[in-house]
Amino acid sequence: MNIDNVKVTSWDKRRNLLIPGDQNAALDVCLRHFISIAKSAIEEKGAFTVALAGGSTPKALYERLASLPYSEEIDWSKVWLFWGDERSVSPDDPESNYRMAMESGFGNLPIPKDQIFRMEGEKDLEESARRYEEQIKQALKSNPFDLVILGMGDDGHTASLFPQTEGLKAEGRLAIANYVPQKNTWRLTLTFAAINSAKNIAIYVMGAGKKHMVAEVLKSEDQFERYPIQRVGTKENPALWIIDEAASAELE
Repeated sequence: MNIDNVKVTSWDKRRNLLIPGDQNAALDVCLRHFISIAKSAIEEKGAFTVALAGGSTPKALYERLASLPYSEEIDWSKVWLFWGDERSVSPDDPESNYRMAMESGFGNLPIPKDQIFRMEGEKDLEESARRYEEQIKQALKSNPFDLVILGMGDDGHTASLFPQTEGLKAEGRLAIANYVPQKNTWRLTLTFAAINSAKNIAIYVMGAGKKHMVAEVLKSEDQFERYPIQRVGTKENPALWIIDEAASAELE
């Protein structure tokens, strides 16, 4: 399936929807979308900068990207990898988003090591966040990310921006340490400012287990109030939701 043949629906001024079919069809669109943006960015400015997400759908995407024939479609020497969030764990911990992405295929691709920027969750997180912000500024210069990949939790969180956490109030920052009382832990995360300035924002939501929250988030009238993911996307730069049929079942 080519993404160009899938209809993009404008849900509102800040959000567009793609509902290609079942989970496999939706994942294929995620794949084509990623490759298309990467190739365009490399052609236009010689580099592709992307912030990766954790989760099962991104993991499946990374595995496909790193396998033939898709791995040959991108010049990986011109790819710059970042992460949207990280847990307070070491890079070899099973919970690490960095470890997941690298073991799912990115570690086997010819991306220069100095173009892979992991969040250091095993160190002082406040210092790690400030260091990560500086790395973003140095690597991207005045440019935004070409692509930020996001998921949505059952509570409407995205990246590690959880409901009713201090990180939702962050201003003037690109990366922060955010304490999540619901999980009694700290996380590293990009801020809304970093996410919403990206040239492309892709939100992947798959499975029937997400259908209630998808409907709640997209149809709720108290925008920006209840769920962090409602704050993703702007009128100038709408977020693209790629959703499978099961997750979209309660949308009109």
